[in-house]
Amino acid sequence: GWCPLSPTGAQTTQLLVEPPWRPAVLWDRVTLTCQGLGSTGATNWYRDGQRWVQDGRDNITVTESGTYTCERPDTGLSPSMTVINDRLVLQVPARALLEGDTVTLRCRG
Repeated sequence: GWCPLSPTGAQTTQLLVEPPWRPAVLWDRVTLTCQGLGSTGATNWYRDGQRWVQDGRDNITVTESGTYTCERPDTGLSPSMTVINDRLVLQVPARALLEGDTVTLRCRG
């Protein structure tokens, strides 16, 4: 399922990633979804700090590597999500991790 990159329940903009691993890799067909308060269809997307998608949709399929953030009217800017194009990657679950958690790591290439 979808996994937030910051704690759920917070009144902030959330950036969700599917598949739910980080760092995200381009060859996984990564989908990012922006969640936050504000008008439907009012999402702004940024790639590497520059305004990117301007049609207001809440989810995008990533086709280029880079660092992505989204912005919602009432909750502001999301945490960033980096999508890389490396051939070999060590991934962790894209959820909030706490000390003492058991974590599955994935080495993929």
